[in-house]
Amino acid sequence: MQLDRGLREHVQVDGFSWWRALTAPYDVFHVHWPEILLQGRTPARALARRALFSLLLTRLRLRSTAVVRTLHNLRSHEMQSPRDRRLMELFDRRTTVWIRLNSFTPVPAGALERTIAHGDYRDWFAQYPSPPTVPGRVLYFGLIRPYKGIDTLISAFSTETDAAASAATLRIVGAPQTPQLAHNLESLAAADSRITFSFGYASDAALSREIGEAELVVLPYQEMHNSGAAILALSLCRPVLVPQNSVTDALASEAGGDWVSTYPGALSAQNLKNAVAAARRRHDTERPDLSARAWPAGLAAHLEAYECAVRAARSR
Repeated sequence: MQLDRGLREHVQVDGFSWWRALTAPYDVFHVHWPEILLQGRTPARALARRALFSLLLTRLRLRSTAVVRTLHNLRSHEMQSPRDRRLMELFDRRTTVWIRLNSFTPVPAGALERTIAHGDYRDWFAQYPSPPTVPGRVLYFGLIRPYKGIDTLISAFSTETDAAASAATLRIVGAPQTPQLAHNLESLAAADSRITFSFGYASDAALSREIGEAELVVLPYQEMHNSGAAILALSLCRPVLVPQNSVTDALASEAGGDWVSTYPGALSAQNLKNAVAAARRRHDTERPDLSARAWPAGLAAHLEAYECAVRAARSR
């Protein structure tokens, strides 16, 4: 939303619809998760989506339209059939410029690429008041999917039973991918009354309140390469605990201080305990260094990427 709003001050931005994609005039087709375009709630709808996607590929080729793709993950977390993978391979070949959010993301050999850091959320959430922190509150927020590792978080939290942990609470906020996944998590947490859930879409106001009340935000993904949730938590001056890898080590160095704690391997109760202690050591007057994620620079970089993509597409 912030990218959309910022770009509209400089270029015409049209939201996606199949009608626009197949018939409207545009210079750049910018997509973040193209695999979503292939998904359908029923086999018939999925088949129709594949047909529309094939038409889109033809349209992009015939009109030499520039295609810009932002890479969020190392691989798609959605199940894909062989036919879907083939369509995605064809789309990759049509991509003119690849935008990656960090320097660790691989791109196809010889491809045009730009590295543009994920922007912060400070201005977007500035309208909401910051609530008092709830001592001992640990929070997970975001989409609830199997690869997010929320079951591991519940198990690690429930394992810690010392005096400090008895006053702690775990809050899980977000929309489950399936009702069965929500049921499984509730069953796993049933014996621990300190764990509560808020399933479903959270408004910006509700999300601001939930994050503001947390002492620590935990994002225990099985695979973490980029995380808008981590940037949002840091934007609201809440420390985060994330898996350790090259990307999160770089984020810890960027944010500074004790704002980003990392853990190797699987999340444990001791990891949680250490991260809460680190969060309490920070000073209230400090805030994470997110200066490299200011939106004016990010918007300028996107506009330059579009210009580059148009030139390259027209020269083919």
